[in-house]
Amino acid sequence: MLLSVLQPRAGESLLDVGCGTGFFTRELAGRVAGRIIGVDINNEWVRYAVQKGSSRTTYAVADARMLPFPKDSFDMVVSMATLCFIKDPLVAMHEIVRVTRRRFAIGLLNRKSLLWVQKGRKGGRGAYHGAHWHTVGEARSLFHGLPVRDLLVRTAIHLPTGGAASAFFERIIPSSFPTGGFILVSGEIN
Repeated sequence: MLLSVLQPRAGESLLDVGCGTGFFTRELAGRVAGRIIGVDINNEWVRYAVQKGSSRTTYAVADARMLPFPKDSFDMVVSMATLCFIKDPLVAMHEIVRVTRRRFAIGLLNRKSLLWVQKGRKGGRGAYHGAHWHTVGEARSLFHGLPVRDLLVRTAIHLPTGGAASAFFERIIPSSFPTGGFILVSGEIN
Protein backbone atom coordinates (compact mmCIF):
# COMPACT_ATOMS: atom_id res chain seq x y z
CA MET A 1 0.00 0.00 0.00
CA LEU A 2 2.84 2.38 0.83
CA LEU A 3 4.50 1.96 -2.56
CA SER A 4 1.20 2.29 -4.40
CA VAL A 5 0.53 5.71 -2.84
CA LEU A 6 4.12 6.95 -3.19
CA GLN A 7 4.38 6.05 -6.87
CA PRO A 8 8.20 6.27 -6.90
CA ARG A 9 9.90 7.37 -10.09
CA ALA A 10 13.35 6.39 -11.33
CA GLY A 11 16.16 7.94 -9.29
CA GLU A 12 13.96 9.69 -6.72
CA SER A 13 15.20 10.28 -3.17
CA LEU A 14 13.36 9.23 -0.01
CA LEU A 15 13.49 10.26 3.65
CA ASP A 16 12.07 8.00 6.38
CA VAL A 17 11.24 10.22 9.39
CA GLY A 18 11.17 8.32 12.67
CA CYS A 19 12.72 5.26 11.06
CA GLY A 20 13.24 3.46 14.36
CA THR A 21 15.31 0.35 13.69
CA GLY A 22 15.12 0.98 9.95
CA PHE A 23 12.58 -1.66 8.90
CA PHE A 24 10.69 0.51 6.39
CA THR A 25 13.90 2.22 5.25
CA ARG A 26 15.43 -1.16 4.36
CA GLU A 27 12.24 -2.39 2.69
CA LEU A 28 11.95 0.76 0.59
CA ALA A 29 15.66 0.64 -0.35
CA GLY A 30 14.91 -2.44 -2.42
CA ARG A 31 12.18 -0.60 -4.34
CA VAL A 32 13.33 3.02 -4.63
CA ALA A 33 16.34 3.69 -6.85
CA GLY A 34 17.55 7.04 -5.47
CA ARG A 35 19.16 8.22 -2.23
CA ILE A 36 17.50 6.83 0.91
CA ILE A 37 17.96 8.28 4.40
CA GLY A 38 16.34 7.24 7.67
CA VAL A 39 16.32 9.52 10.73
CA ASP A 40 15.23 8.88 14.29
CA ILE A 41 15.72 10.62 17.64
CA ASN A 42 16.74 7.37 19.39
CA ASN A 43 20.52 6.79 19.16
CA GLU A 44 20.28 3.06 19.89
CA TRP A 45 17.69 2.45 17.17
CA VAL A 46 19.77 4.39 14.65
CA ARG A 47 22.87 2.32 15.57
CA TYR A 48 20.85 -0.86 15.03
CA ALA A 49 19.55 0.44 11.69
CA VAL A 50 23.10 1.21 10.56
CA GLN A 51 24.21 -2.34 11.48
CA LYS A 52 21.31 -3.91 9.56
CA GLY A 53 21.39 -1.44 6.67
CA SER A 54 23.10 -1.71 3.33
CA SER A 55 25.14 0.54 1.07
CA ARG A 56 21.79 1.84 -0.24
CA THR A 57 20.73 3.32 3.11
CA THR A 58 22.07 6.13 5.28
CA TYR A 59 20.90 6.84 8.83
CA ALA A 60 21.20 9.81 11.17
CA VAL A 61 19.97 10.93 14.57
CA ALA A 62 17.45 13.76 14.14
CA ASP A 63 14.29 15.13 15.73
CA ALA A 64 11.21 15.01 13.45
CA ARG A 65 10.27 18.47 14.75
CA MET A 66 13.53 20.01 13.47
CA LEU A 67 14.78 18.09 10.45
CA PRO A 68 18.38 19.00 9.46
CA PHE A 69 17.63 19.31 5.73
CA PRO A 70 16.85 22.27 3.47
CA LYS A 71 13.40 22.84 1.98
CA ASP A 72 12.45 20.40 -0.81
CA SER A 73 15.39 18.06 -0.05
CA PHE A 74 13.62 14.77 -0.85
CA ASP A 75 11.28 13.70 -3.63
CA MET A 76 9.36 11.50 -1.18
CA VAL A 77 9.04 11.46 2.59
CA VAL A 78 7.47 8.74 4.71
CA SER A 79 6.80 8.55 8.42
CA MET A 80 5.26 5.39 9.84
CA ALA A 81 3.50 5.84 13.22
CA THR A 82 6.10 8.39 14.36
CA LEU A 83 3.59 11.21 14.82
CA CYS A 84 1.68 8.97 17.24
CA PHE A 85 4.56 9.28 19.72
CA ILE A 86 5.53 12.95 19.26
CA LYS A 87 4.30 15.59 21.68
CA ASP A 88 3.96 18.23 18.93
CA PRO A 89 2.81 16.29 15.85
CA LEU A 90 1.80 19.44 13.96
CA VAL A 91 5.35 20.80 14.19
CA ALA A 92 6.69 17.50 12.83
CA MET A 93 4.06 17.51 10.07
CA HIS A 94 5.16 21.01 9.00
CA GLU A 95 8.77 19.80 8.89
CA ILE A 96 7.86 16.74 6.81
CA VAL A 97 6.00 18.89 4.29
CA ARG A 98 8.86 21.43 4.26
CA VAL A 99 11.50 18.88 3.22
CA THR A 100 9.23 17.06 0.72
CA ARG A 101 9.61 18.01 -2.94
CA ARG A 102 6.88 15.81 -4.48
CA ARG A 103 5.00 13.20 -2.45
CA PHE A 104 4.59 12.12 1.20
CA ALA A 105 2.95 9.24 3.09
CA ILE A 106 2.20 9.42 6.81
CA GLY A 107 1.18 6.36 8.84
CA LEU A 108 -0.92 6.73 11.99
CA LEU A 109 -2.65 4.39 14.43
CA ASN A 110 -6.46 4.30 14.12
CA ARG A 111 -8.54 4.78 17.27
CA LYS A 112 -11.61 3.34 15.47
CA SER A 113 -10.12 -0.12 14.98
CA LEU A 114 -9.89 -3.59 16.46
CA LEU A 115 -6.15 -3.02 16.91
CA TRP A 116 -6.94 -0.11 19.27
CA VAL A 117 -9.32 -2.40 21.23
CA GLN A 118 -6.55 -5.00 21.53
CA LYS A 119 -3.48 -2.81 22.08
CA GLY A 120 -4.39 0.85 22.56
CA ARG A 121 -6.91 1.16 25.36
CA LYS A 122 -5.91 2.45 28.80
CA GLY A 123 -2.70 4.07 27.57
CA GLY A 124 -1.62 1.21 25.33
CA ARG A 125 0.34 -1.99 25.82
CA GLY A 126 3.82 -3.01 24.73
CA ALA A 127 5.12 -1.02 21.76
CA TYR A 128 1.82 0.91 21.72
CA HIS A 129 2.25 2.30 25.26
CA GLY A 130 1.82 6.08 25.21
CA ALA A 131 0.78 6.27 21.56
CA HIS A 132 -1.83 8.73 20.38
CA TRP A 133 -4.42 6.90 18.27
CA HIS A 134 -5.99 9.14 15.62
CA THR A 135 -9.35 9.03 13.90
CA VAL A 136 -9.48 9.40 10.13
CA GLY A 137 -10.84 12.94 10.65
CA GLU A 138 -7.93 13.84 12.95
CA ALA A 139 -5.50 12.41 10.41
CA ARG A 140 -6.91 14.69 7.72
CA SER A 141 -6.82 17.70 10.07
CA LEU A 142 -3.03 17.42 10.44
CA PHE A 143 -2.78 18.87 6.92
CA HIS A 144 -5.06 21.92 7.30
CA GLY A 145 -3.26 25.04 6.12
CA LEU A 146 -0.31 23.14 4.65
CA PRO A 147 0.69 23.44 0.97
CA VAL A 148 -0.58 19.96 0.02
CA ARG A 149 -3.13 18.60 -2.42
CA ASP A 150 -4.77 15.35 -3.47
CA LEU A 151 -4.91 13.86 0.03
CA LEU A 152 -5.65 10.15 -0.05
CA VAL A 153 -6.59 8.22 3.10
CA ARG A 154 -6.32 4.43 3.27
CA THR A 155 -6.43 1.95 6.13
CA ALA A 156 -5.03 -1.54 6.64
CA ILE A 157 -4.88 -4.24 9.32
CA HIS A 158 -8.62 -4.57 9.80
CA LEU A 159 -8.26 -7.97 11.52
CA PRO A 160 -5.11 -7.80 13.67
CA THR A 161 -5.38 -11.36 14.99
CA GLY A 162 -3.32 -12.76 12.11
CA GLY A 163 -3.63 -16.22 10.62
CA ALA A 164 -4.93 -17.47 7.28
CA ALA A 165 -8.47 -16.15 7.76
CA SER A 166 -7.20 -12.64 8.56
CA ALA A 167 -4.87 -12.70 5.56
CA PHE A 168 -7.75 -13.72 3.29
CA PHE A 169 -10.14 -11.05 4.55
CA GLU A 170 -7.46 -8.33 4.51
CA ARG A 171 -7.14 -8.86 0.75
CA ILE A 172 -10.86 -8.36 0.12
CA ILE A 173 -11.63 -5.50 2.56
CA PRO A 174 -11.17 -2.23 0.65
CA SER A 175 -8.44 0.06 1.96
CA SER A 176 -10.95 2.92 1.80
CA PHE A 177 -12.92 1.25 4.63
CA PRO A 178 -11.94 3.39 7.68
CA THR A 179 -11.60 0.65 10.33
CA GLY A 180 -8.06 -0.60 9.71
CA GLY A 181 -5.66 -0.30 12.64
CA PHE A 182 -3.23 1.62 10.45
CA ILE A 183 -4.17 4.87 8.66
CA LEU A 184 -2.06 5.95 5.70
CA VAL A 185 -2.43 9.54 4.49
CA SER A 186 -0.61 10.50 1.31
CA GLY A 187 -0.55 13.53 -0.89
CA GLU A 188 1.34 15.85 -3.18
CA ILE A 189 3.17 19.05 -2.36
CA ASN A 190 1.80 22.20 -4.03
